[in-house]
Amino acid sequence: MKSLLNFVFLVLVITNAFSQQTSVAKSEDLKSAYDVQDSVMIKTRDGAFISAMVVRKKGISTPKPVLFQFTIYVRDKGRDIKSLKEAADKDYVGVIAYSRGKRFSPDEIFPYENEANDTYDIIDWISKQEWCNGSVGMYGGSYNGFTQWAACKKRHPALKTIVPYVANRPGMGLPMENNVFVNPNYEWAFYVGNNKYLDTVAGNDRQRFRKMMFKWWETGVSYKNMDSIDGTPNRFFQRWIKHPSFDEYWQKMAPYKKDFEQINIPVLAFDGYYNDSQNSSLYYVRELQKYNPKTPVYVIIGPYSHFGAQMGGETTLNDYKVDSTAIINVKEITYEWFDYILKNGTKPSILKDKINYEVMGANEWRSAPSLDKMSNGVLKLYLTDNKSGNFYVLSNKKPTQKKYLCQEVDFANREIQNNDYYPDPIIRKEIETSNGFIFISEPLKESMLINGSFLGEIKASINKKDMDIGVTLYEVMPNGEYFHLSYFLGRASYAKDSTKRNLLNPNAIESIPFSNTHLVSKQLSKGSRLVVSLNVNKNPFSQLNYGTGKEVSDESIENAKEPLRIKWYNDSYVEIPILK
Repeated sequence: MKSLLNFVFLVLVITNAFSQQTSVAKSEDLKSAYDVQDSVMIKTRDGAFISAMVVRKKGISTPKPVLFQFTIYVRDKGRDIKSLKEAADKDYVGVIAYSRGKRFSPDEIFPYENEANDTYDIIDWISKQEWCNGSVGMYGGSYNGFTQWAACKKRHPALKTIVPYVANRPGMGLPMENNVFVNPNYEWAFYVGNNKYLDTVAGNDRQRFRKMMFKWWETGVSYKNMDSIDGTPNRFFQRWIKHPSFDEYWQKMAPYKKDFEQINIPVLAFDGYYNDSQNSSLYYVRELQKYNPKTPVYVIIGPYSHFGAQMGGETTLNDYKVDSTAIINVKEITYEWFDYILKNGTKPSILKDKINYEVMGANEWRSAPSLDKMSNGVLKLYLTDNKSGNFYVLSNKKPTQKKYLCQEVDFANREIQNNDYYPDPIIRKEIETSNGFIFISEPLKESMLINGSFLGEIKASINKKDMDIGVTLYEVMPNGEYFHLSYFLGRASYAKDSTKRNLLNPNAIESIPFSNTHLVSKQLSKGSRLVVSLNVNKNPFSQLNYGTGKEVSDESIENAKEPLRIKWYNDSYVEIPILK
């Protein structure tokens, strides 16, 4: 009965779509140089329907390679068709398909969850069309970047290459970062999930969600009850927070561990140092280089934000004036890449090696054969208990005596917020010093190139069973201003295994390693200093971990009666990758 109703609904939807085409539009189509199919329906193996559009040049009977975009964003039809016409102008067939449940699809919407299977079925359908020569390339950014990697979970033989920009990795970056749920995806759930297109009213109502977020913070209700403050149930939010571990729910959405072994197609990834989901995007690259080092995976990365990386950069990013050489033409490089892979053309000139990165402060591009080989040295610095003015010493010598710094965090006090880690602005005259601890190095005796992702290990004991940690890395330039380089945000109980929670032993010294930080390339000046800020994550912009050991989403201000007391030990350290 349900399948019959779905079929009837499908017929009505398609009939309605065609009936809306006016005689003027039909007349324009006749004049057009393009063959536009805007109401294609593709049936998946499990009986769902995917809505798609296809654009080809008229009068061409020879099969062509296909450029395919798969997205949850059903935007203005004209905008999407324009991108497909661009593909046709470049001698390809352009195809865009929308996630299950979107546009004309009668099915239910579930972001992330069906993309791995649905991409296979769509590519299979494309490969069987008379206008396809058997080769498919995918491209696009953010969610569209995720769908490309999802397509590699079980790759269809017709998929020959992917070009993901700032790709999301569900469960790693958003909606949680290192097992800490962060809030940006909260409103996104309404934006993409409220209707067949996009709920721009909800998506643009920042005041509504900021008000909700701050009220949650002020009242101290549990994180899982945040949508009760808004007054509108958020089913995706509730679905996500049931999976605080990087468990099978997240693992099955995209390649995981040995899935990367069978990915043998060329990849070109674009990313940015200040892309919020960078640890999602580079996760795929790192795992592919680890499990299948023979696969040609290329990266172009520079001082870009999430949106800037998809556009080729912005002249000013978070008040920072970007190097002129960092501005690139992403679309042009993308088509050069497709010509290179799908038409035996010339490799894009920017790709000098596998990893191609812009060095901030040097105004130049450099390259390396892998992410690991961006650096050839490590600067190991200890977070000591020795004073240095208002800060503490960041030393290259391990302390001879084991000592510690004490911190108390009162979660009931909402006047004080901790962990000012977000890089906006990138350059600032001062940083938060009223809580947590700041460690500063000696001035550099010569310029230094920081190249890669910093990591480290925190040694600490607490009176509770868990905490969320923030570590931020800055350069203090010779003029005294702070340049935000990178940061880490993560849950201590998942530090050693993101798939399984291991609670801390109260009042015992624990080792808390961290590594999933944001990659950066920056030329530091002679006379600059390095600064590390260490704190507990306590603010309205993410989950609040009270440390009881219960599920964090269940905790509330009722669990804040006893403050968190921390001893940060002086053999804690950071390792900063450098290129000599």
